[in-house]
Parts: sequence; C-alpha cells; structure tokens
Amino acid sequence: MTVVSNAGPLIALARIREIEWLPHLYGDILIPEAVHREIMTPDKKRAGVDTFVNAAWLHVEPVSEQAAVSQLRSTLDAGESEAIVLALEREADIPLMDEALGRRAADARGVALSGTLGVLLLAKEEKLIDDVTSVLDRLISTGFRIGDALYEFVLEQA
Repeated sequence: MTVVSNAGPLIALARIREIEWLPHLYGDILIPEAVHREIMTPDKKRAGVDTFVNAAWLHVEPVSEQAAVSQLRSTLDAGESEAIVLALEREADIPLMDEALGRRAADARGVALSGTLGVLLLAKEEKLIDDVTSVLDRLISTGFRIGDALYEFVLEQA
C-alpha cells in the first residue's frame, strides 16, 4: 500500500500524541520534500520536530513533475502542491490531506483523499481506540478545525 501525506495529518496526530497510528494502520508513509521541510521546522504551534526525526516509517520522496507543482502553487502552498503531485506520480492508495483548498485541487485531478478524520475512523475500526468523541475533542483543543456537521458525521460513522 502506498500512502502519501501532507503535513496537516502528521502535525494533528503528533499534537495529540497519536502519531504511531500511522505506521500501525498503513506501514510506511511517503512525504514530499516540502512537507519534510514543513514538519522539521521548529514552530511553537506544532508538535516537536523530534516526533518526526525518529519516525523510521516516514520516507521523503522527491517529486519529478515540477511543472505540475508550479501549476498548483498558484493556489496552494508547497507542501500541498508536492503532496498532490507525489500522490499522482506514485499512484498512492491513500493520500492524506486535511486542507480544504488542497482537497478540492486533488479532487479536480482525480485524487481521492483521506485525512486526519479518516485516520481516526480507521483507528476506531482497527480497535486502536474505543472513544472517538474524546479524540475529536483533543484534536479540537489543539486547534484542529471541524464544523459541527462534520463532527456529528464522524461520530455517526464511528
């Protein structure tokens, strides 16, 4: 299985100290160089860099199609742009991205995405967690944004 991630799900799961769900659920995760730079840059708003430095399951992959990245950069940041292109290049089974603009751009290119909430539901399905509500609330307490309707939808799915 090929999984490509943008920074959002990695940072969100690291903030709630559940980053190890990813290798448990998916095995290795590929990230483009722009995402690597983003998650490795110290920032008081995001989880510590050490979370990712020691992640043997996280692999940086270069993106070949720089023209495709440049086209996406007119509306998206570097990480989102490279993640979408890498997902296309590697024919990823599961691309992970939370950002709405990135999701729309990926959808327009035929890339079906999952994200932090999809990981959460899979963690519940795989019995890594019992209570989805408390995890959603922990995510929200760290700045993860989710509307009321989506919150309720995730609880219904769980």
